[in-house]
Amino acid sequence: MFSPEGPTLRELAVQALSSVERGYDLLAPKFDHTPFRTPPSVLDAVGAALERIGPFDDGLDLCCGTGAGLGVLARVCRRTATGVDFSAGMLAVARRHPPGGGCPVSWVRADARALPFTAAFDLVVSFGALGHFLPAELPVLAGQVHAVLRPGGVLALPVSAPPRPASAAFWALLGFDAVMRVRNAVWRPPFVMYYRAIRFGALLRELRQAGFEVELHALPEFGRRADGSPRARLITARRPGGDA
Repeated sequence: MFSPEGPTLRELAVQALSSVERGYDLLAPKFDHTPFRTPPSVLDAVGAALERIGPFDDGLDLCCGTGAGLGVLARVCRRTATGVDFSAGMLAVARRHPPGGGCPVSWVRADARALPFTAAFDLVVSFGALGHFLPAELPVLAGQVHAVLRPGGVLALPVSAPPRPASAAFWALLGFDAVMRVRNAVWRPPFVMYYRAIRFGALLRELRQAGFEVELHALPEFGRRADGSPRARLITARRPGGDA
């Protein structure tokens, strides 16, 4: 599952018994050698979709980690790209490997639930970060993103179709979440990382209640399932107003 440069089982266990912030600080030097980094296929597909939706001037990568998504912003934004994360370790790795070309990039250490920005962005993206938030935190998170977007600005979230209940992937994700719930029930500080805590319908509902106009875009690069539904979609949530 991991490359020789990736973390050992012991290192992953130490991370899992830490807080989210401390755990990612520990994992940061080897994070890019794990399956947790957003794969290039997803980044390329989202970048292509955003090029069709844009243009954008200033972009923010929410929970940017080691900076994989910043390459997408550098591709589709004409003026600036900013990465925000609350792990100093992940940001340190991101700063050492800035995306090439495109617009200037900067990094800010902050909590996504208390962003230190005004309405300064035309685009906010986030890749795989929702598992670090509990369902009860969705209204605050959606409100924060709404507040940092200019009128007409867009939040973009790629999502995969959930695995079929009879599949091995379904039971693997369910088992992972069950282990994390047990861990958080008996160990402090908590480590919030769930694959199935935030449901698709609840996410769309909270975005709309925060004032966004929500659309779904199929990502054709990933094909369709047997029933014809897309295997992956891009959620775009637009703050009303502006010229968009």
